[in-house]
Amino acid sequence: MNFRPTRRFAALALAASSMLSAGLAQADPVEDFYKGKTIQFIIRSKAGGGGYDSYARLLGRHIGNHIPGNPRVLPVNMPGGGGIVAANYVARVAPKDGTVLTIVSQGIATDQALSLNKSLQVDLRDFNWVGNMSDANQVLAIWHTSKTKSLDDAMKRDTTIGTTQAGSISQQLTAVYNNILGTRLKIVFGYPDGHDVDMAMERGEVEGRGTNPWASYMAVSPHYVRDKLITPVIQVGLKKDPALPDVPLLRDLAKTPADSQVLEFMSKAVAVGRPIATTPGVPRERVEALRRAFDETLRDPEFIREAALERSDISAMTGEQLASLIKDLIESPDEIKAKVRVAIQPRNTDLQEVAGGAKAGGE
Repeated sequence: MNFRPTRRFAALALAASSMLSAGLAQADPVEDFYKGKTIQFIIRSKAGGGGYDSYARLLGRHIGNHIPGNPRVLPVNMPGGGGIVAANYVARVAPKDGTVLTIVSQGIATDQALSLNKSLQVDLRDFNWVGNMSDANQVLAIWHTSKTKSLDDAMKRDTTIGTTQAGSISQQLTAVYNNILGTRLKIVFGYPDGHDVDMAMERGEVEGRGTNPWASYMAVSPHYVRDKLITPVIQVGLKKDPALPDVPLLRDLAKTPADSQVLEFMSKAVAVGRPIATTPGVPRERVEALRRAFDETLRDPEFIREAALERSDISAMTGEQLASLIKDLIESPDEIKAKVRVAIQPRNTDLQEVAGGAKAGGE
């Protein structure tokens, strides 16, 4: 008489076991990890400090929707040392579990490749690169009141150019223009960040800004472009910006093979753009999930709409492509690195430190 209930119980137990196994099979360990978590997005400049901050916050508002578990993304500004403070924190202090993202300074790959800054305590090849938001060309921009209106003018007359801290990419590129192209740019350095250089142009302290992505001007200071307050005289990247067809491209201006090697290196360095990374040591499945989330975010219609409203140039590079580009820069042949080290050093006669200039920022 107990046979039928026992049989019925066994069948129910088997069904329950099957359902539990199916549920376990469908469980996503990445989703389980991120559910209820907060991702800190480390930003290497101060709040409102220009393109790095605006790009990071734009991405941060959307990427959580595409990460399994939909974690909250919290922006954390960490200025200092031209981005080195933030990079060191991410590499050495931050949790190595995928709960940290960062936007890395464009020039730090060059810093590591050329061993320029002893305070840099990271190997960027150990970072887990998530993707590049923009490889927009950098431009040397001259304020409209300056008598310098072209690259040719910059070779004929002294022109004061504002840059951030010593050794920043803004100072490096300005030195390359002098050393390779023969411009006569007088480098005023020590401004805390790019926004301060812009204010110095407006006040008439300097005649131009050493470097800034053209896309960043469009996003952060569109009136500069609309009202023709700045004139771009050199652009740096792997190809011309379609919006700047008549502005000379640095890599096209080499006069010798040796010059070409230097200009190619600097052009690749600029292509690093607005790179996004997570820390070393993150489990592979979480890195892959973050990369997928990045790719999906940059295709998200809401993200695209907001980027358009902010006039942010979005030219995506995958995490794998970005990692390869950074590895190529760092592992460039020693003879090329030696030439670049010389080219990026400003002549003492070209340098002037801004009075009271804080060196905590950098472009």
